Amino acid sequence: MKISEIFKKKDKTFSFEFFPPKTDKAMSDLINAVTSLKGNNPDFVSVTYGAMGTTQDTTLSVIDIIQNKLNLTAMSHLTCVGSTAHQIQTTLDQLKSMNIENIMALRGDPPAGSNEFIYTPGGFRNGSDLIKFINGSGNFSIGAAGYPEGHIESESLTDDLNFLKLKQDNGADFIVTQLFLDNSYYYNFRESAQNKGINIRLIPGIMPVTNIKQINKFSELCGCTIPARLKKSLERVRNDPESIRKIGIEHAINQGKNLLENGAPGLHFYTLNKSPETQEIFKELI
Repeated sequence: MKISEIFKKKDKTFSFEFFPPKTDKAMSDLINAVTSLKGNNPDFVSVTYGAMGTTQDTTLSVIDIIQNKLNLTAMSHLTCVGSTAHQIQTTLDQLKSMNIENIMALRGDPPAGSNEFIYTPGGFRNGSDLIKFINGSGNFSIGAAGYPEGHIESESLTDDLNFLKLKQDNGADFIVTQLFLDNSYYYNFRESAQNKGINIRLIPGIMPVTNIKQINKFSELCGCTIPARLKKSLERVRNDPESIRKIGIEHAINQGKNLLENGAPGLHFYTLNKSPETQEIFKELI
C-alpha cells in the first residue's frame, strides 16, 4: 500500500527504519529484529542505502523480504549517489517488480572524508531533482528528508526551507526528519515550514541514545545538538553501558510523548537494526 493512502486512513503513523547488513549473520539479526517489531503493527518500514550507494543490492533484498515475505509496507531509500538517471530508472523498475510503492528520495551523503557531494554525470545533483524524476517515472508515494536544525551544508535555515518547499512542489508526499534530541527544533521547524507553504506531513524521526561515542559521531555528521542536560547525564555514567542505555531510552520516551501530545503526525524510529530498545520505547508511547 502507498504511504500516501495510509495517511488518508490514519492521523498518526508509526514506522521503523533499518539499514542493510554487511554479513550473513547481520542479515539474520536484521530479519529477527524486523520480525520482532512486526508485532507492533508498524504502518511502514524503511531500509536505507549505504555510503555511496554501495549496499543497493542488499537494500533491495531486504526490501523484498519485508514487503513480500513479512507482508509489511516497505519503503526503499533511493539516492542520487553514483547513479545516472538510466540506472535509477532500472532500480525503479526493479522496485515495481517487487510491488514496492514507496520511496524515500535523497540526495545522499558525500564520500567518507569529504564534505562535498560528488555529482554523477547523467544523474541528479539534489533530492528535489530526484523526486521530480521519480514522480514522472512511476506510480510511487515519495518521502523526502527534512532537517529541523538545518542541513549541515545549508547556508541558512531559510535556504533549507526553500529546498524543502521545492521537494514538495516536485512531488514529495511527506517528510521524515533527521534525528533530533531537543523537540524545540522540531516545533520551530514545523512552524517555519507551514509559513513557507509546506503542508505535507512532517514526521519526526527519533533515535534512542545507547552509545556515547556513536551519538557524538551522529552529532558531528548531521549537526544534531545534544541537549546539555542529556549530555551531562550521559557523561556521568560514561563507563556504565546499561545506565547509558536506560538514560537514552527514557529520553526517547519523553521526547516521543511530548511530540505526540503536541500534534506530531506520528513517529519514525531509527532502530539501528535493534529491536529491544525500540520495543521498550514503543510500548510506552502506544
